[in-house]
Amino acid sequence: MDERLEQLVKEVQQHTPQTQEWQLAITKLVDEILRSRKICRPLGSQPLFGVYQKLYKQVRQQLLCDVGEKINQYKPKQTTLRIWSNTLQTQAFRTILDDAQLKKLALEAQHHPPHTELRQYALGELIEAIRLSGKLCRPHRANFSVQFYDLLYDEAVNKTLTYVCRKIDKYDPERGDKKFMNWVNFRLDRIFIETCREFRNPNFKELPSITDLEEIVQPEEPPSLVERVRECLEEDAGDVFKQTHIRNRPDANFSAIALARFSGKSWEEISVDFGISLPTLSSFFQRCCEKFRPKLQQYLYN
Repeated sequence: MDERLEQLVKEVQQHTPQTQEWQLAITKLVDEILRSRKICRPLGSQPLFGVYQKLYKQVRQQLLCDVGEKINQYKPKQTTLRIWSNTLQTQAFRTILDDAQLKKLALEAQHHPPHTELRQYALGELIEAIRLSGKLCRPHRANFSVQFYDLLYDEAVNKTLTYVCRKIDKYDPERGDKKFMNWVNFRLDRIFIETCREFRNPNFKELPSITDLEEIVQPEEPPSLVERVRECLEEDAGDVFKQTHIRNRPDANFSAIALARFSGKSWEEISVDFGISLPTLSSFFQRCCEKFRPKLQQYLYN
């Protein structure tokens, strides 16, 4: 893609602005940029249809204007061509994806019966459009450190978008002020508060520490056994520790997470490394400690 973009940019620069040749080169460049778009993509071999075709045409027209205005401002020494083009594409989508457009996508999703291919396609388009729009609120931001807030917020956003997919039929465009994103952001605010309460709930387990593994051995045993726990994790006979992982994330397995802790990384650092929320890491790690306790004890005492 990068080589193709470079060729098209050079082609634009070879022509006098606003000439027919220049317009044609700009059009080819915009069409290439839009090949990497996240929404308004065809469903299988079907061409774009309905609201998605109209949205694509609007974004394409916006991008034609934006690229035409800014092509001479591109400075390859300051940013890569990929970043420059992706930034323009995102800005074009955000310009077009106002609440009215998002509402159309929501109503299109409601139009298709649940559990059908068209419903799944419509929901996927809607969720990506919500993310692209930049219209998700950021509630209670001042109450937390930046890093910790981002972890809580990402968890809340994922839960909110899951709710949108499951409960899209509950959205009533005739209720309240009728704005779709107010419906989404109201739910996001509530879910964010619920996510915060998970950390304050006395029944919520604290984030696991290295002692969760150390406590598998008896307290009176010499410290060298801790190293044997690490050794057991590294050897991982049969890859049993590696095969136990967070759903759909083989890289986030018990072995990788536990060894990251042994290497001195904090849970916040591990969370960022894997892109997984602290509550999810905590719950997974605690379950694994219980699951593998007998295996680790057998290794240590044999």
